[in-house]
Amino acid sequence: MSALTVGFAGIGRMGLAMARNVLGAGFPLVVWNRTSDRCIPLVEEGAEAVADPASLAAADVVVTMLTDGDAARSVLVESGLLEKLRPGSVVLEMSTIGPRAVAGLAAEAGRHDVQLLDAPVSGSVSVAEAAQLYAMVGGDQNAYERVTPVLDAMTKGHVLLGPSGAGAAMKVAVNAMIAVTNESLAETLVLAERFGIERERAYDVLAAGVLASPFLLYKRGAFLHPDTEPVAFTAGLMRKDVALAEDLASGLGARLPAVGAAAGVLDEALRDGLGDADFASVITVLSANLTDTTEEP
Repeated sequence: MSALTVGFAGIGRMGLAMARNVLGAGFPLVVWNRTSDRCIPLVEEGAEAVADPASLAAADVVVTMLTDGDAARSVLVESGLLEKLRPGSVVLEMSTIGPRAVAGLAAEAGRHDVQLLDAPVSGSVSVAEAAQLYAMVGGDQNAYERVTPVLDAMTKGHVLLGPSGAGAAMKVAVNAMIAVTNESLAETLVLAERFGIERERAYDVLAAGVLASPFLLYKRGAFLHPDTEPVAFTAGLMRKDVALAEDLASGLGARLPAVGAAAGVLDEALRDGLGDADFASVITVLSANLTDTTEEP
């Protein structure tokens, strides 16, 4: 069993799967979640639950998997966790919060002689359950090497991309591409349907051709059976991540016209009350704008 004790804050759908893999790899695990009932399955499997984030300070490595930058700051800074961690401890901030928020948290951690690595992941809940996530890491090389066994427990692979913020920036770029791909897929299906081609048959064509990809294949249920398919990632969370991409691009002077278009349709989805639906629900927004007439090409 590893000598490293791991603290984990944020036992949501992704966090539960990730924390379970840490525990399964033999690490002593201490967990906290705002809604404490979420920790019960892990406690039954051998983890220890604590009543507040600051109580995670006994751990050597703290993993955070939270909703946004405000939640990360609340758990790490406002709770007193960073100041209570032992000097030399490492925080693996694995949420999608963007490089601006990471910069503030890394600076705060440094004031307490704690290393903070931004290490957001690519993958869905099912991918997390199988420990097949991929982590994009920014920060100190020595800290990265120390926590590699913990990352190995949760992922199929990980890479140190550069200094603090590099992992967060790469994750924002990746999710921007996912948003655009999702929007493009929805538009393609709507265009085919507009002509009279059944959505499922159109999807079969896409899945069999040069456009086939892991994303297209695993989103099939969300596009074809939205009423029964479990929500993998909400439209609200995707809009949050797209906003992070827009903020990053603005600071760097980069133009992202396709991302802007995807953001606009996500905004419509949120206005239509689809914020908690899977982000594939953008097709509902596009379909609602169809007319009843059909024209030959």
